[in-house]
Amino acid sequence: MSEKKLTSQEIYRGKVVCLRVDVVEKEGGEKTSREVVEHDPCVAAVALDVEDNVLLVRQFRYPIGKALLEVPAGGIDAGETPEDAACRELQEEIGYLPRKLDRLGGFYSISGYGTEYMHCYLARDLVPGRLEAEDTESIEVVRMPLERVHGLIASGELCDAKSIAALLMFLHVWREKRG
Repeated sequence: MSEKKLTSQEIYRGKVVCLRVDVVEKEGGEKTSREVVEHDPCVAAVALDVEDNVLLVRQFRYPIGKALLEVPAGGIDAGETPEDAACRELQEEIGYLPRKLDRLGGFYSISGYGTEYMHCYLARDLVPGRLEAEDTESIEVVRMPLERVHGLIASGELCDAKSIAALLMFLHVWREKRG
C-alpha cells in the first residue's frame, strides 16, 4: 500500500514544526490531500535510580493547559546522536547523567499526521550533574517507586503517550530480566 505525492505546499515553518499540505494519488487513482506536521526525531528516557525509583518530571504543557507527569524527553539537536540527546535531556531535566544507557525501542508518535519518531532509552547508574533546564521550562522532578508505575498509567495520572510507551517498554524488559 502506498500513496504517490503529486504536489506539496508548505503552510507554516516554525522553530519546532513545519506544516505542509500534500496532494496525493491513492493506489486506485483517487486524488486527495494530506496535512503533514514535520517534526524532528526525539528521545525519551526512563531514568531508574539505585532504589528502583523512576525519575519523572512534572511540567506545564501550554497546549492542554495543565502540568503532566512525564519521563525526561526532548529533541535531538543537529549533529547529535539519539544517545547524546538522551544524556543531554536527562541532565537538563533531572540533573543526572547515566553511566548506562540502553535502547528500549522506538515508535512514531503521531503517524496519522506527523513525522516525529521517538527513540526510547533506559538510563541507569545515574550520577549527579548540573540541572540545566531551559529558561522556558519549569520542571519538578518526581521520584516514583517502580511498583506504582502501572497504577499511575491505569488511573490516568500519567497520561502522556511517550511516557506510557517508554515505561511499558521498560517494564517489559524489566520483567524479562527479573524472570
